[in-house]
Amino acid sequence: MPGKSDDNFKKHFERQRDKKDRDRKGLPGEDEAPLPPPVEPIKKGGDEPGRNDPCPCGSGKKYKQCCLLK
Repeated sequence: MPGKSDDNFKKHFERQRDKKDRDRKGLPGEDEAPLPPPVEPIKKGGDEPGRNDPCPCGSGKKYKQCCLLK
């Protein structure tokens, strides 16, 4: 019987370690609802980007901090 208790012991601590990892990463637990999808930024519907829109050059910065003055 020592094998069975060792397996239960290992499973218990694996579950505890997994729970701590999820908590550290900010992920939902097994009984919690999944995370909502990421929010898409609101973009201006014109030809030119707005000041707070993502820069069209692809830098990942806001337009006002990247290419607005160019």
